[in-house]
Amino acid sequence: MSARFLSKAYKARFEGKGRPDVLLLGIIAVLIVIGVEMVYSSSFVIAYNSPLYRSDTYFLVRQLMWVGLGILCMAVLMRIDYHRYLRVTVAGMVIIILMLFVVVATNFGYSSYGAQRWLSLGPLPPVQPSEFAKLALILYLSDWLSRRGQRLKNFAYGALPFAVMLGLIAGLVLIQPDLGSAFVIVLSAICLFFIAGADLRHLFAGLGAGAIALVLAVMGAGYRTNRIVAFLDPEQDPLGVGWHVIQTNIALGSGGILGLGLGASRQKFYYLPNAHTDAIFAVIGEELGLVGTLTVLGLFAFFAYRGYRITVQAPDTFGAFLAAGITFWITFQALLNIAVATSTIPFTGITLPFISYGGSSMLVSFAAIGILLNVSRQKVGFVPEKNRNKGAQPAWGRVDGPSLRPTD
Repeated sequence: MSARFLSKAYKARFEGKGRPDVLLLGIIAVLIVIGVEMVYSSSFVIAYNSPLYRSDTYFLVRQLMWVGLGILCMAVLMRIDYHRYLRVTVAGMVIIILMLFVVVATNFGYSSYGAQRWLSLGPLPPVQPSEFAKLALILYLSDWLSRRGQRLKNFAYGALPFAVMLGLIAGLVLIQPDLGSAFVIVLSAICLFFIAGADLRHLFAGLGAGAIALVLAVMGAGYRTNRIVAFLDPEQDPLGVGWHVIQTNIALGSGGILGLGLGASRQKFYYLPNAHTDAIFAVIGEELGLVGTLTVLGLFAFFAYRGYRITVQAPDTFGAFLAAGITFWITFQALLNIAVATSTIPFTGITLPFISYGGSSMLVSFAAIGILLNVSRQKVGFVPEKNRNKGAQPAWGRVDGPSLRPTD
């Protein structure tokens, strides 16, 4: 291998043009393959029988379309230097707040299953702003936290504005209502606040206030209280509030070790509500058994590990917070969906990333992976000159980047 080639490769590594995390790409690819298979398997019954769809491939075709758009989005964002987002984090947050407000307060909001979570855009497919809010908030907080430094421990400069912004976003999502997404948003943001060096007294006080707010949100809605009752004793009302818990348990229990076989699920025949979205993990358990569910769990655990590696190798605090936030969000959302499917926690509707059917969720998840892959391309030691005074400080106490760059 020539010295000239080595020199180019070395410079590319420190100029943010290195190879993206191939293992992370592999994880996402496997999850997508599993997701496409399971979306078709879990949806073809309702798609074929319903006069609204009239084709057993209705959901499969749309899922493939969203996957294609998502891959294109990921490929583009993977090549855009993540420091460019420093210019638009505030504007993006304002746009998301306006979209969330429009959903709940105007006629542009689109309702389904008793929830008004979608924004109707005429002939275009409805979009779910709460999904985009997850990424927008992580971008904004990563920028905001990287600028605060030691001032983060000051209540007026740290905990108070953090709580106001987080409360505004989570509150708008909660009143749609979408408790699952609100919970993921809050948990991801709190984890970012913690690793940024927040004062533990402020953090625990905020956790206490959040726990009280969660209890009030549950008690303030009768259907949420019923879900807790169903979680504790589903047999009390097996044809009503306990139906979902019982049917998911039957699906998982029927699968055994190796499953009934791909496409052989019985619970998807109108027993399991939302089999292709919120309850898709139960169908995986029924058709692919314990082996299939452990495979999915293992893929998300490996994803969390690769996200951690990218976080600690990020060249600055903005990149580290960005990578950590995306990793927290996708991992927590996957664990929440799986916990609901296995009756570990009371039911709340939320998709399984890269596997469940859904346009907004799929598109924004791919966008997040594209940004994460761009962070992985930029190695320790490189901070673009134009970004050094814009919240892009070296991560985890490392020395400034230029001292590590090769000299000509």
